[in-house]
Amino acid sequence: MKKVAPILLAFMLGTGFLLPAKQAAAASYSPSKVISTAKKYIGTPYRWGGTSPSGFDCSGFVGYTFKKNGKSLPRTAASIYKKGKKVSKSNLKPGDLVFFHTYSKGVSHVAIYIGHNQVIHSVSQGVKIDSLSNPYWKPRYVGAKRL
Repeated sequence: MKKVAPILLAFMLGTGFLLPAKQAAAASYSPSKVISTAKKYIGTPYRWGGTSPSGFDCSGFVGYTFKKNGKSLPRTAASIYKKGKKVSKSNLKPGDLVFFHTYSKGVSHVAIYIGHNQVIHSVSQGVKIDSLSNPYWKPRYVGAKRL
């Protein structure tokens, strides 16, 4: 019993220290922090398959930004679209993800809604802010999700 008690105590303490860390990571997520993080990368160049500040594609940018704020996302726009709860365009809130079809029929582009009918995303010109009323993006809108 003397040998088991220290092991049991160590296990209980170790588990106790891990649980608050997991809860803290989940609690640290905030849409306003996601947007603030995203804005730091305005001007970052576009890079097909890019997932870092040296160059982002759309889903790489969204995934990187959310991961910095405690949420892991799938790698592609189409797979991210399978997550979260659908949100109507009229009910968009900052931090929601907005999806578009660009080069293919299904979802092929993702952006972060920042409010005031605007999104931040990585496009051929790099990370930038665009209006949902933009003549290129408006007809390509597919839907939105809230995580």
